[in-house]
Amino acid sequence: MAMHRYFRLHPALGSKDRGEIAETIYRMVRWKRLLETLAPTLEQQLKLYRSGDWKKQQQNHDLPLPVRVSYPDELVTLLIEAFGVERAEALCLACNEPAPITVRVNRLKTTRDALLEKWKDLDVRPTSAASDGIIFPKRLNFFTLPEFAEGLFEAQDEGSQLVAELVKAEPGQWVLDYCSGSGGKTLAFAPKLNHRGQIFLYDIRKHILLEARQRLKRAGIQNAQFVTDQAPKLKKKMDWILVDAPCTGTGTYRRNPDMKEKFSLEILKSLVGQQRTIFERALSFLKPGGSIVYATCSILPQENEEQVAHFLKTYPLELVSPPFQSFPSTGGMDGLFGVVFKGLTH
Repeated sequence: MAMHRYFRLHPALGSKDRGEIAETIYRMVRWKRLLETLAPTLEQQLKLYRSGDWKKQQQNHDLPLPVRVSYPDELVTLLIEAFGVERAEALCLACNEPAPITVRVNRLKTTRDALLEKWKDLDVRPTSAASDGIIFPKRLNFFTLPEFAEGLFEAQDEGSQLVAELVKAEPGQWVLDYCSGSGGKTLAFAPKLNHRGQIFLYDIRKHILLEARQRLKRAGIQNAQFVTDQAPKLKKKMDWILVDAPCTGTGTYRRNPDMKEKFSLEILKSLVGQQRTIFERALSFLKPGGSIVYATCSILPQENEEQVAHFLKTYPLELVSPPFQSFPSTGGMDGLFGVVFKGLTH
């Protein structure tokens, strides 16, 4: 936010200068802990960063692992417990790299092949797993592309696209996007309904639903409604529910590098409680035999596998298939988790 404000106040800066400033800031934030350990002042940290000498310290095993990967101690401990030292280090390093530039094609208006052909001079390539994804080789301002204004695509990580694909809604069904945010996953699964049936978006943040309304209009999605209360008339009516639960965001730190500084065990514990409460509330909208998807952008078992075990023990649900889990990797997708439950009818 501060960086965007700075750019607005300095309109004379060219795109190259803006790009260099943004890259420097983001990278210094990603490596904040290591840089602060090596240099006491911000001026010295910037000088050290520009020299490149700090990179050698990533392999300095005299420094504790959390310092070398610029991660909080508590979080590194959890990652080691879950994945082992080597894997934990690799995940931290992957999250300290820039994320790939990925978009999702809007099948209500075009096809992936059509956009790949239109953008062939940009050296784009299709995603390997998501059926509608396209990866750009370098960062660019999507909002300036005419195809964006036409609603032909939206920016969305490949892992997020794959989570949205877990919603196998069919034309005529009712779908609830609980904790919808600005509607990113609704935009992804809406084409499956082919303008038939109803999509309901619920979020306690009314301002973010305004953004969702604009995005859905641009995409040409007309069978969507916005819900700002618990809507008792919709109870036990949904064929599909997506619960994109609030979480630590540990799978998306490369996009939000400052978030890892805010991590704590207390926050994790609070989020686990919120996830269980939200899931239970969302479940009250599911019709008998309907399906509910639980999703996070976390790689921590406490928010994923352990929650799945809790839901299966607590509610009359069964797993439809093994959970989906992606992990951050160089040039790959973010860390996302998703699982489909089916409500039992007896």
